[in-house]
Amino acid sequence: MTSLLSPGSADALLFDIGRVVLDIDFSKAITCWAGHAGCEPQSIVARYVRDEAYRLHEMGKITDEAYFDSLRRSLGIEISDAQFLEGWNAIFAGEMPDIASLLPRAAKHVPLYAFSNTNRPHVEYFSREYADVLGHFRELYLSSSIGLRKPDAEAFDHVVAAIGVPAERIVFFDDLAENIEGARARGLTAVHVTSPHDVGEALKALGF
Repeated sequence: MTSLLSPGSADALLFDIGRVVLDIDFSKAITCWAGHAGCEPQSIVARYVRDEAYRLHEMGKITDEAYFDSLRRSLGIEISDAQFLEGWNAIFAGEMPDIASLLPRAAKHVPLYAFSNTNRPHVEYFSREYADVLGHFRELYLSSSIGLRKPDAEAFDHVVAAIGVPAERIVFFDDLAENIEGARARGLTAVHVTSPHDVGEALKALGF
């Protein structure tokens, strides 16, 4: 995809957060919940799905308590909201390699923005724990705040309008193929991040 990138081809960069800026390890949540519930992690893995309640939680349309209650039912475990929250926030596994040096380098050339499907507890957690690296972004567009999720067309249209530059002048980085396709369908230039090197290579192609 870097073949479509060249010096002067971008007016803004737009980054997903999970597995692009911050590393995510969902097995940490499973292990935490299983420990509190006194069951095998595998039994939770077998039952966990990103269902309608998950989607609504990411759009800020149901409370954390309602989502954790739905997990209590779907996973068949009786643990407290506080215990769910502990595991829920345990998934953050540090910054992605090199991102802490790549973002300020890019920010010398164009403004940086983030666009993430996320939820209120995660926003509260990463805003506090990773304030330094996230401070390179001029604005964070978060599904739980804007009420829209990737890869929906209206979500990309909302963010493009908010940034205020033409879609084709925005380079978008995401680790999920469906979000890359959604972005390209709305005119953005998109880089599928499948390894820690992909962001650096794209920035090099842009002349940053």
